[in-house]
Amino acid sequence: MTRLKQIDPWCYTVKRGEGETRAEVRLYGSAPLLASMDEMVLTQITNVARLPGLVGPAMTMPDAHWGYGFPIGGVAAFDPEEGGIISAGGVGFDISCGIRCLRSNLDLKDAVDFFPQLADALFRDIPAGVGEEGNLKLSTHELDQIMLEGAQWAVKHGYGTQADLDFIEEHGRMAGAVPGNVSELAKKRQRGEMGTLGSGNHYLEVQVVERIYDAEAARAFGLHEGQIVVSIHCGSRGLGHQIGTDYLVSLAKAASRLGIQLPDRELACAPIQSPEGQEYLGAMNAAINVALANRQILTHLTRASFASVIPGARLTTLYDVSHNTCKLERHRWQGRERMLYVHRKGATRALGPGHPALPPEYRAVGQPVIIGGSMGTGSYVLAGTTESEQKAWSSASHGAGRAMSRKQALKHWHGRELIDELRDRGILIRTKSLRGAAEEAPGAYKDVDLVAEATEKAGLARRVAFLRPKVCIKG
Repeated sequence: MTRLKQIDPWCYTVKRGEGETRAEVRLYGSAPLLASMDEMVLTQITNVARLPGLVGPAMTMPDAHWGYGFPIGGVAAFDPEEGGIISAGGVGFDISCGIRCLRSNLDLKDAVDFFPQLADALFRDIPAGVGEEGNLKLSTHELDQIMLEGAQWAVKHGYGTQADLDFIEEHGRMAGAVPGNVSELAKKRQRGEMGTLGSGNHYLEVQVVERIYDAEAARAFGLHEGQIVVSIHCGSRGLGHQIGTDYLVSLAKAASRLGIQLPDRELACAPIQSPEGQEYLGAMNAAINVALANRQILTHLTRASFASVIPGARLTTLYDVSHNTCKLERHRWQGRERMLYVHRKGATRALGPGHPALPPEYRAVGQPVIIGGSMGTGSYVLAGTTESEQKAWSSASHGAGRAMSRKQALKHWHGRELIDELRDRGILIRTKSLRGAAEEAPGAYKDVDLVAEATEKAGLARRVAFLRPKVCIKG
C-alpha cells in the first residue's frame, strides 16, 4: 500500500503519479482495514476518478473490496450538466440489493425456545437458493406494474401494510421506471422469482439486540437490548442481473460512439443525458422497484412464519434501504446546490438528522443504516450523520465486505462442519447448499466490528445497536 497517503486517521488517498490527471480518491477506513485491501481496489477506484463529469472525489467505504468495474463499497457522484456518466458497473448486477430490518415485540427470553421451530418454518416458507421460484407467478402486465410501483404494488395486493411504506427508501416506489426498457429475457427470469431470497450472500436472519451504543437513536428506532429483530438481505433477483448484463453492451457501444476513453472496459458507461444513459436509468429504476417489492413480499411471508410458531408475534418495519443504486439527489458542493447522480455500489445512503426525506420519527437522529455481517458474527444498526453529507454524499458502509473469494473460502471451510460449529455456538443455519454455506463462512469476511467502528470514526454514520444472529436462512 505504498501508493496511499494518509489524510487523517480514518481517511486515505491514492497518490497521483507524475503527470497523472484525474480527480481525487478518498478511501475511508482504519489502517488495518486498508492494509487488508486488495491492490485491485486502488486500481479500480483510481479508474473511477478518471471518468467524465465526476464531482468531488471517487470514494470507497471501510468495507470495500474488489468488484466488477467499480469496487464494491465504491461511491461516486456525476453531474449530468457537465457530461456526467452512468455506469452499470457502478451500480452492480444485483440492482437495489439491500436490507429490510424488522422490529419484533419479542425479547430473547420469549423466543429462544421456539428457535428450532422458527428456523424450520422460515426455511419452509421463504423460497431460497439459485433459481428458486416462489408461489407468486406473474403475468407480463403484473410484472410491468411491479416495475412501476415497487413495494406499493405489494402492499396494494395484500403483502404488508401502508405503515411499511413510511419506512422504506423512496416510500417504496422509485420514480422514473420504464418497463419497456427491460428485455423480455430479464422479465422472463423474474416472473416466478418474486418473494424469493436467492443465494450467495443473501440471507434472512433472526437476531437479538445485544448492545446499545446510542440510547436516543435506539429509542427513536424502537430498539432495546434483548429484543428480537429480523434482517432480510436480497435484491432484484434475475431481472436485475439480466439488466446489468444487457446494458453493459449498449453502454460500451455508447462510450465508443462518443469517444469516451474507458480506463477499464468494465467501466462501460454513457453520458446520463444520452439516449443510452436514459434507457439504462429507466431499466435500473424498474429493477429498484422489483427489489423493493421483493423485500416487501418477503416481509409478509416472514410475518406469517413467525405467527405460525409464536402466537402474538408482531413484526414492524424499522427501515429498508438499498445499496446498489444510482440516484438523482440534491447535494451542496463548492457553495451551491447541485443535482447529482450518486452511484453507490455496495454502499448505503445515510441521511443525517433533519433531512426532509426521513420519516418524522427518525428526523431528529438520522436515517437507520444497516451494516450486515456474515452468519456467525453480527450486524449493526447505525444512524446517518450530517457530516457524511460533506464527506461522502451521505453514504456509509453496507456490510462486512469479503476478505477472500468464494473459491478461497472453499479451501478453508466445509459446509456441514461449519453449520455444526455455528449450531454449537447457538446459531441455527438452514440452507439449500452446503457449498454455499462454506463460501459464506464468517472467516471469509472482514471483521464487522472494525468496519462499524471505522464507519463511525470516519464520520459516515454512528453506531446505534449491535445485533447477534440466532437463526439464519440461506440459499
